[in-house]
Amino acid sequence: MRAMKNTPLIRVVFLVPIFVFFLLVSVLMAEEPTKIPEQAAGEVPEEEGGDAAVHIVYVDRPETEEAEAFHIRTLTPVVGSEEKAKDAVIYHYTHAASGFSAKLTPKQVEELSKQPGVLQVVPSQTYTLHGPGGIRGGTVRHMGIP
Repeated sequence: MRAMKNTPLIRVVFLVPIFVFFLLVSVLMAEEPTKIPEQAAGEVPEEEGGDAAVHIVYVDRPETEEAEAFHIRTLTPVVGSEEKAKDAVIYHYTHAASGFSAKLTPKQVEELSKQPGVLQVVPSQTYTLHGPGGIRGGTVRHMGIP
């Protein structure tokens, strides 16, 4: 009797169970929601400033100076020194928007909102793809996938 050739059908029959296995493993892994550390969620521990949280500060685009220098100059009177301003800034936005993100207390947010060139100060928000219910209760469910 002639040995069976390695036909495409045999390859498919062999590969389908492997594919199904990895699909099931990935679905089961997605069921467990990931934990976001407090600092990644924009909150600062008590020992680092109490009720400070990450805020996004939108400012007018500076015409005569570098954006980063303008951001530090704007934040300095609010936090007390240039060094503290540099430590508070997390990121400088210079392309699609003009502004920066920084760790600020509610009082600092209020003071910063009054600074010239500051358009808006908003709390930073973190979004998760699947929501709190994992893959069954989040984005995938709203897209019509059972």
